[in-house]
Amino acid sequence: MQHISQSPTDPAFVQNPYPFYDRARAQAPVAHWDEIGMPCAFSHAAVSMILRDRRFGREIPADRKKPVPAHLEPFYAVEQHSMLELEPPRHTALRKRVLRAFTSRRIAALEPEIAALTHDLIDRFPAGPFDLLEHFAQTIPVVVICRLLGVPEAMKDQLLNWSHAMVGMYQAGRTRATEKAAARAASDFAAFLRGYVEKRRALPADDLITRLIEAGSDGATLSTEELIATCILLLNAGHEATVHALANGVKALLEAGGPKDWLTQGKIDGTIEEILRFDPPLHLFTRYAYEPVEVMGHVFRPGDQVALLLAAAGRDPQVWHAPHRFNPARPVKPHLAFGAGLHFCLGAPLARLEMAVALPILFARRPDLHLTDTPCYADTYHFHGLTRLQVGR
Repeated sequence: MQHISQSPTDPAFVQNPYPFYDRARAQAPVAHWDEIGMPCAFSHAAVSMILRDRRFGREIPADRKKPVPAHLEPFYAVEQHSMLELEPPRHTALRKRVLRAFTSRRIAALEPEIAALTHDLIDRFPAGPFDLLEHFAQTIPVVVICRLLGVPEAMKDQLLNWSHAMVGMYQAGRTRATEKAAARAASDFAAFLRGYVEKRRALPADDLITRLIEAGSDGATLSTEELIATCILLLNAGHEATVHALANGVKALLEAGGPKDWLTQGKIDGTIEEILRFDPPLHLFTRYAYEPVEVMGHVFRPGDQVALLLAAAGRDPQVWHAPHRFNPARPVKPHLAFGAGLHFCLGAPLARLEMAVALPILFARRPDLHLTDTPCYADTYHFHGLTRLQVGR
């Protein structure tokens, strides 16, 4: 297997990882990225194949599990119940119950609330240049999740702090301090939700926590630990991804000279898919091989781990013409920004809805919106999101 080298914390890479992805993909569809420490799939075909192949999965094989360090026990006490880290049959049962609560009808019903929230945020935009990430993109997803779960919106800043600390475990260059912060956040977050779950068991309400409790009323009940892990997953994965998708999308639209007619009815769906293909919020996701599998000439052995470069797949010239051009008018093809197969993102419909509602309202009310400073990406790989998005009007 060919080896490639690139620090994921190098400032040039953080701001624009796509030239490296091009070099790696041209070298081999699957190559060993030395700094990541494992084989990586860079082509659309390789990433798509592994995502859909049930001989690969997210759950760590039993013979590869290591003892959890004491300082990380609170973090993994939550993670061990997260469907993101599980495989069938437990994953199947848990996802089925969650889908009973997280229905398409329930998501669609949020559209008026998302629209009202978007208008309210725009009404409160500062008069001069301001950070759209802070005043818009960061707020919409967390408020929507709060309302969905039934958690007081006054908790949103605390929820964000817990979320940011926990997802730090998945970022390149994590330190002991990062790990301790993630463990504290997991412990505090779980304790907070435990109280809410018990409250909803005794006093049901019209919220997702109650529906998750009821989803197990067929006899196969969700445990309190599973409920807590699911709520944390919905916030952490859903919020982080949608914040970056919104902000990256606004950046792409502004850098293309404005949205033109791309946000009109009939074209908005294609624009959202192009945003997600062009500059997705999550760039890398891993899998384990459960049996010998050959992919593009490389044989994975049981227990081998592989990284899937979702963002590199979205810029593959074998699939998209002029892939580095942001072009919402291009024919829509399936991208992999939300994954594929068994672990396809549960929150994808909600993320798409938030973008479909918020972006047209933003540009309809602020048609003169423009960048006032060069957007800067955060050093948080495997995520790819901005530290700020300075705009004026």
